[in-house]
Amino acid sequence: MLPRPDQKTIDTIKHAASLLSGAARRAFQAQATLDHCNGNFSHAKTLFGWHQETLSRAFLEREQGEAISDKPGRGRPKYTDMLPTLEIDIRSLVDPNTCTHPTFKTTFRYTRMTAKAVLESLVKEKQYKKEELPAESTMRELLGKRGYRLRRVQKTKVQKNSRDGRNLCQRQRSPFSQR
Repeated sequence: MLPRPDQKTIDTIKHAASLLSGAARRAFQAQATLDHCNGNFSHAKTLFGWHQETLSRAFLEREQGEAISDKPGRGRPKYTDMLPTLEIDIRSLVDPNTCTHPTFKTTFRYTRMTAKAVLESLVKEKQYKKEELPAESTMRELLGKRGYRLRRVQKTKVQKNSRDGRNLCQRQRSPFSQR
């Protein structure tokens, strides 16, 4: 049996483990358990306050040589995974109603179609069921991630040339003009 490490060493090991996360933390915990506790999980739990489940996962990762994902298969699958043709269909509906920024300063594409209109078009033209499609707010996010901005299409503003340096944009009102 290894001698019990002093309190300063225990505090240093706890602090070092708290700075790490995920697989790196578990690898450190496994090595510290081997070095200071002879591989005994319950001894490491008493000394360092680490859970035995975490240590068993750490030793399993050490044996396999690769990290185990933290929470596999949790959460709702993405709509693009559930409906693989959805992205292509959205693009085919939205692209004809899309234009780029008039000054070409940004890569955003502006569309006149709202998320609600895209959902209705998917049901009518692409024969999707309304129940299998995402909500309107989710569709808004999907369009945003694809680079579409849901706002009115901006028109270019022609700059007027001034002949003698005056701003011709300000209209001169004659005394005879009606307001």
